[in-house]
Formats: sequence, C-alpha cells, structure tokens
Amino acid sequence: MTLTIPDLNLRLIAPALIVAISAIIVLLGEIFTPANQKRWIGYAALVGLAIAGEAALSMWGATTTGFRAMIVADNFGVFLTFTVLLGAALSILLSIDRFAQGEYYALMLFSVAGMILMATATDLIVIFLALELLSLPLYMLAAFHRENTKSLEAGLKYFLLGAFSSAFFLYGIALIYGATATTNLALIAKSAPSDLLLIGAGLLLVGFAFKVALVPFHWWTPDVYEGAPTTITAFMSVGVKAAAFGAFFRVFLIALPALAVDWRAVLAVLSVITMTLGNVAALLQSNIKRMLAYSSIAHAGYILIALVAMGKDGSASALFYLLAYTVTNLGAFGAVIALGNQENERLEIGDFGGVAKTQPFIAALMAIFMLSLAGFPPFGGFVGKFLIFGAAVQNGFAWLAVIGVLNSLISAYFYLRPVVAMYMHEPVLEWSGSTPLTTRVSSLVMLALILAVAFVIALGILPSPAIAFAQGGLIK
Repeated sequence: MTLTIPDLNLRLIAPALIVAISAIIVLLGEIFTPANQKRWIGYAALVGLAIAGEAALSMWGATTTGFRAMIVADNFGVFLTFTVLLGAALSILLSIDRFAQGEYYALMLFSVAGMILMATATDLIVIFLALELLSLPLYMLAAFHRENTKSLEAGLKYFLLGAFSSAFFLYGIALIYGATATTNLALIAKSAPSDLLLIGAGLLLVGFAFKVALVPFHWWTPDVYEGAPTTITAFMSVGVKAAAFGAFFRVFLIALPALAVDWRAVLAVLSVITMTLGNVAALLQSNIKRMLAYSSIAHAGYILIALVAMGKDGSASALFYLLAYTVTNLGAFGAVIALGNQENERLEIGDFGGVAKTQPFIAALMAIFMLSLAGFPPFGGFVGKFLIFGAAVQNGFAWLAVIGVLNSLISAYFYLRPVVAMYMHEPVLEWSGSTPLTTRVSSLVMLALILAVAFVIALGILPSPAIAFAQGGLIK
C-alpha cells in the first residue's frame, strides 16, 4: 500500500487560520478577563483581522493550489478576502462600544473564517463546510439580544431556513458527484454534460440564492435584518454576500461552463425579478432596516448581472461592486447606529426628521451613503453600477443593463426619503415626546464612518487603482 502525503500548505489558509486562532484567543480572554476590563477583546479581534489581511495580500500575484486542489490562493480569493476582512473590521469598530462579550467577537471571527474559506475553496465539499462555518455563528449572532423577541425570532427564522437551503445545497453536491464522480470544480468541468449534472447545478443555485437573497429565496431577509442587532445586520449584509458570490462565481464559471447556455438564461431572469422586486418592495417600507434589507436584495440582482455577463469584465465588475457595496452599506448602517443611542435607534424613516440641524455631520455622511447606494456620481456605487452595466452591454446583454438602469431610477426614490427627512423636515421629538433627541457619537463609530465614507468617495473619484486591483483578481 502506498502512503500519499497530502499537500498541507498552511500558507494557503493562513488568513482563515489567523482569524480562527484570534477567535480562540478572544474566547479565552472572555473567560479570564474581569467584567469591567473586556474592552480590549474587540481591539484584539481587530488586530487578528489586520494580521490576516497582511497574510492575504502577501499572496497577491501567485496562483497556488493545495490540500489536493481543494483550496486555491489566487487574486480572486485575495480580493474577496480583503473585502470580507474590511467589512468585518468596520463592523467590529461599530460594535466595541455596544458589546463587551467575548463570545460576540469570537462568533463573528469564526464566521469570517468561514467566509474566507468559502471564497478560496475549489471543491464542493469544502465550499459546503465553509458555508456551514459561515452560517452557524450568524444564526446565534442574529439572536444575540436574548431579551428581545424580534432578535430571537430573527435567529430562529435564519436557522430554520438556512438549514433548509443547506439541504438543497448538499443534495446538489450529491447529484453532481453522481454525475461526475468528483467534487473538484476543475474536474467537474471536464465531465460530459448530463441531465443529472443540470439538476445538481439547479440545487446548488437554490443554496446560493438563499445566501445572497435572490428572489424567491429572499423571504428571510427583511425579518432577520430588522430583528438582528444592527451591527450584525450590517456585518451579514456585506460579508455573506461577498463570500457567497465568490463561491457562486467559482462554481458556475469554473465547474459548469458547459451548461452556461442553460444557467445564464435562468440567472438573467432571476436577476430581473430580484432587482425589480427588491426595489419595488423597498418603496413601501417605513423602517430603515427593512428598507435596506430589500435594497440588499436588489443589489444581489445587480451583481448577478456580472455573472450572466461572464468573461473578465463580468468578474472584475462584480469584485469592484462588492467592495463598493461593502463600505457603502456598512456606512449606512453605521450612520443609523450613530443617530441613535444604546437604548434606542432611529429605525423609522420619519424619525430622521431634522437630523441635519441636530447632527449635521452624521446627516451629511448618511446622505453620501444613500446617494452612493442609489448610484449617484461621484461615489463608488455609481462606478460599480457603470462597470456592471457596461460588462452586460459588451457581452450581449444590453437589455439586462437597460432594466438595471431603470431599477436604479426606481431606487433613487426610497434612498432619497431619509435624505429628504433629514434636510427638509423639522426635528422630531425624543420618543418620550418631550425634547429633541441628541446623542454623543462614539469615537470608534465615528472612525468607522469616516473610513467608510473615505472609501466611498475614493472609489468614485479615483476608481482606477481599485479597478486595476479587481481586474487582477480574475478567476483562472
């Protein structure tokens, strides 16, 4: 019997490994640190993310596989890893003054480790394991406010529907293995197309559609986003999308190009339905978190256009869009946090009345984030949409780009509603009905907002470096 030593190249998983070790350190810190001295735990999590980011960027420019071709270190994975780590770091900055529990940061870091693995996996089994590592901590984090019934409801709904979608995903893997006798993406691509492979691809699509909130698998999104702690809503709205779309692109572009005629048509229809329903439903919302939830659904439809477009333009535009969306959406949720306080948050759009008079700087930042999400120049959201719609036109899907532009026009209405309330309405009274609400914004929250708005403006005014970065991160 020949003993085969697997190629355990730990450098390929160094970012995920560093994040996981940081989670363990944070968890131990929770046990051994007195209750009034736990603030350092959040900072320790930030240090772990920074080290993981350095490890990821050090692998830029090289394409190396390991663990029997189950993991790849390539520019596509590095870009997504950077995006996930940036989103996680901003989320932790928003959280330090609100959560002192070590388990909160440990769960977040374990989820980040799953996101990184999902973005760099080239085997369906590893993608599934990463998906579960990503999801399980988020189920608990969504229900982290144990005394809040909406938070508990959000966690339960997310768990039940997530388990349901995981079953579809796993069954799809089983059918694809039955059709090809492998779970490796590159080897699947060499197999002959078959009905069994097509059905398996359809089941994988269901699993991915749930994670990125595509219609009709989006029903969990508004309730979970509304019920979960706002910092967790911000984190899951960007981190999960980046990781899941990364795996989504890898599976369909690497493993299933032979079925492209079939899945491109399906994804084009899903894209139209998703962006349209997301934008129309957002028009009807009075709660800012539910509005941003439906907005998130619409943005998933925009990103799907890049997958339909395929080619290097499609991949590069998707990467840039995910980066721009990450900093913009986190900034929007950060502004919601800044405009509230520890006990209360301005969650109804009517509550934003007159904010420009009481907190002009935060109002200005919120306006920038809303305009960027709507696709107004000169912000990152405009460049992201321009690249995606341009990729669609160049690859023969001009009609899809036109529908995307029309949907962007629809979205301008609900994105501008908070801006109109802040600048054109009178200041609202505090929830007790006596005096205007004024709060002191945490320095860490302010830092997160300034970093986010700096990225949003830089990606809009000087997009060339980020575009070049995204173009270097093509799937190979």
